[in-house]
Amino acid sequence: MDYDFSEDLKQKISDNIARVKDSIDEAVRVSGREKGSVTLIGVTKVFPVEYAEAAAVSGLTDLGENRVQELVPKVERFSSLGLDVNWHLIGTLQKNKVKYIIGKTALIHSVNSVELAEEISKRSESNNVTSRILLQANVSGEESKHGFAPHELKPAIDRIMELPSIEICGLMTMAPIEEYEGQAREVFAKTRVIYEDLKNFTGLESWNILSMGMSQDYKSAVYEGSTHIRIGTAIFGNRAEYKPL
Repeated sequence: MDYDFSEDLKQKISDNIARVKDSIDEAVRVSGREKGSVTLIGVTKVFPVEYAEAAAVSGLTDLGENRVQELVPKVERFSSLGLDVNWHLIGTLQKNKVKYIIGKTALIHSVNSVELAEEISKRSESNNVTSRILLQANVSGEESKHGFAPHELKPAIDRIMELPSIEICGLMTMAPIEEYEGQAREVFAKTRVIYEDLKNFTGLESWNILSMGMSQDYKSAVYEGSTHIRIGTAIFGNRAEYKPL
């Protein structure tokens, strides 16, 4: 197979994946959760496709991108190689970009308005596919973060559940950069309570995903019940230090 990555790059990424997985397994054990209950998503934002290829060949089955313009060419490259992974869009999605990703993602994590959900529904229906989504919850209340405030979620869900060709699977949130020890875990704990309340509210069988936790705080997220964590730096390295050739 004509992969782009070097053996050195593959070994580095493979070692990092193993290290993160071991850390997740330990956090799962400590929190008394079932082994295998957390999905690791490798986020290749900024890094070129060979990093994603190396991760996939190293056994990582879920990959994420923040931007549509990075996701689409990587999806196409993987298709040409016959590499089968689950692609996640985890960054802010503009309505005018929805048409480019319909049918290409396993999960859209960042639905932050009813209007965006309506556009996803419309595009999905016209393409005869069902798109799986998460609602982005701004539990920390930071103005810099997108998403529904907690009190906005139930009215939004009522409207989105009526849309065709769309499946709501749970929540996604981001914690702030910690101003004090334990701040991220507090946000994750609050999100878990909201998630469980909404699970009862919706009655949806598909409501089974809680996406929270990144390289700096994923252990706290696992302790608080995250099912999907989004890891970039701990697997692929520091983006600020990456220098494209």
